[in-house]
Amino acid sequence: MPAQARRIALPRAARIGIATAVTGVSFALPLVTAMSAQAHTPAAPAAASTEAKQAAQAAAPAAQAAQESYRVVSGDTLSKIADAKNVEGGWQALYEQNRSVVGANPNLIFPGQQLALSGHAAAPAADAAPAKPAAPAKPAQPSAPATQAAKPQAQVQVQTEAAKPSAQLQTQLQVAAPAQAVTATPVAAATSGFVAPLANPRLGTAYGVAGSMWASGHHTGQDFVASTGTPLRAVANGVVVKAGNGGAYGNEVEIKLADGHYAEYAHLSSIGVKIGQTVTAGQQIGLSGATGNVTGPHLHFEIRNGSEYGSDINPVAYLRAHGVAL
Repeated sequence: MPAQARRIALPRAARIGIATAVTGVSFALPLVTAMSAQAHTPAAPAAASTEAKQAAQAAAPAAQAAQESYRVVSGDTLSKIADAKNVEGGWQALYEQNRSVVGANPNLIFPGQQLALSGHAAAPAADAAPAKPAAPAKPAQPSAPATQAAKPQAQVQVQTEAAKPSAQLQTQLQVAAPAQAVTATPVAAATSGFVAPLANPRLGTAYGVAGSMWASGHHTGQDFVASTGTPLRAVANGVVVKAGNGGAYGNEVEIKLADGHYAEYAHLSSIGVKIGQTVTAGQQIGLSGATGNVTGPHLHFEIRNGSEYGSDINPVAYLRAHGVAL
């Protein structure tokens, strides 16, 4: 007879231990495999979402800077723009922000010029650092390259847009070269304290000339030959009582003089004073132009007994009586 294999009988406690170990291994292997696969899954979607968010935040200041600007229209002055747009610091702050566009004379601005209304300079000089927009919340460190790349792009957009008015300003200043040559600094008044309303005065249409084109039936002032942009000055000490648009008179300035008369300046291209401001003889009060009811640039100048239309007197006779050579 063939020998039969002997079956070794293990204790019951040993058999239970072996079965438990085998079962544990069968559950552990799938779990380890799943954890290993999850650990190697890339986090690209989350990183891509963070970078897109930071790029949008970096582009926001550039869009805001593009909106904080103003294009000059006919009849504008820095004072009117600053008041209308609530510029902090008034026209002086607006001028400082846009000195490279406006030039040396804050009273001489032209339609089409683009002015910055915030801390962004309209055309920064080559040696000056560009004004920085309000910084958004600080981005996470991994997205810093995207933020740095967006800043030069915003700077280029501002400089490109501001370059157009600079070119236009250069062309217009060349056209108005004779007017720019006239000094705008205060001049010595005559011994009586009076001066002509502009330097080197040349008389145009005289006071009192009859004509149906005037509501009163005659010319109520004295015209002076003046190209657009010629500096105009107070004929004597006084207080500004009008400074703004006067309808047919265009941009006008009226000064109540110390002797009680009123000096009226009409058709200005730019106004350089405000109502209530005290002026002295020879002080610049604006620039000549062709606003209102005109056929060309000139200064319409009146002397009045009262502030309103119709109280006019002969302005040439008045100035000559106060020692002004015309």
